[in-house]
Amino acid sequence: MSNKFDQIKERESALLCNTYGRYPLAVSRAKGCRLYDLEDNEYLDFLSGIAVCSLGHSRDDLADVMAEQARKLVHVSNLFYQEPQLDLAEKLLSTCAAGKVFFCNSGAEANEGAIKLARRYMRTVRNEDRFEVITLEKSFHGRTLSTLTATGQEGPIKDGFAPLPEGFVTVPFGNVNALRGAINAHTAAIMIEMVQGEGGVRPLPTDYVDDIVALCKENNILLIVDEVQTGLCRTGRFWAHQHYGITPDIFTSAKALANGLPMGAVLCTDEAAKGFAPGSHATTFGGGAVVSAVAARVVDIMLEQGMAERALEMGGFAKEEAEKLMAKHPGKIAGTRGLGLLFGVELSCDGPAVWKGLLEKRVVCNLTQGTILRLVPPLTVEKEDIATFMEVLDTVLDEV
Repeated sequence: MSNKFDQIKERESALLCNTYGRYPLAVSRAKGCRLYDLEDNEYLDFLSGIAVCSLGHSRDDLADVMAEQARKLVHVSNLFYQEPQLDLAEKLLSTCAAGKVFFCNSGAEANEGAIKLARRYMRTVRNEDRFEVITLEKSFHGRTLSTLTATGQEGPIKDGFAPLPEGFVTVPFGNVNALRGAINAHTAAIMIEMVQGEGGVRPLPTDYVDDIVALCKENNILLIVDEVQTGLCRTGRFWAHQHYGITPDIFTSAKALANGLPMGAVLCTDEAAKGFAPGSHATTFGGGAVVSAVAARVVDIMLEQGMAERALEMGGFAKEEAEKLMAKHPGKIAGTRGLGLLFGVELSCDGPAVWKGLLEKRVVCNLTQGTILRLVPPLTVEKEDIATFMEVLDTVLDEV
């Protein structure tokens, strides 16, 4: 490590709250599918800001949109009509069966908005005292108090934050009987991720999703889908729930929406949207002119350049290459999982050592649940990049 890197670490220790277990890497710039450290060493990026920079880093076309809009209008608050917001809404709604959208700033805020909408819809439209939200084991929905409580994980993520809000129930993943048993007269919604990212890159089985939809209809409750990580072509469809042929009452988006700018959205059916009224929910910054203009261009690029189809193709290639390694290292790779370019390699060896070995060889990815390499490269990734990743992983597995 350089003296400059050590100096940055010391500055951070003195200045910032100690909330992150940082990777031992300071990034000075990024372009496409590459990161560069303080000495301008190049790293292959299979993290993309945690599935955020899906169109790659530092795109000139998006920078141009950002600069052009910033010269016209940056912020006036949501007390005013703003055309960039409406342009984005039209583009987003054209990709799905939703009828209305609410813009915010992050995935946690989007999920918080979805929970509030479900509760308020039940009480003000249906006149029923339904407020409980059922979620799944190992789910991850955010770090506000409500979304943290909704998250189906224990440990440091929840330690020290009690008392947590009431109105959330977590059931075992894949257990339909447990889900059915958790529904009661106060249940407002079931909230799911089509692929659990933080939970280990676990896609929901199709028959399980069918059962969830049936339970929602049978009990006249809402279905909320958290698409914060899976949305915008990541899994091989524009929205991951489209793989399953379902129409959620409410679903959320963030991460890739503005390719690195803070942006989130709650999308919902026209019926569910009746739960909100003027004054019931709001945000100061959400859907501002700059982020809306950039996000609208992101949607255009994804549609024009077939990013969903590309994610399927590249995800299929990654699976083929990973399975070759699994055959070569049967005691070290247990399997693969995921959809499209939300791809996981399940390790049966020392996960942290493998992750560290990759980083030392200048390949960046994420390790989740201690054993799952989560690969979420930009959707612009090339087959050559995937092949390089697998070659480096092969070398690391030989060394572990």
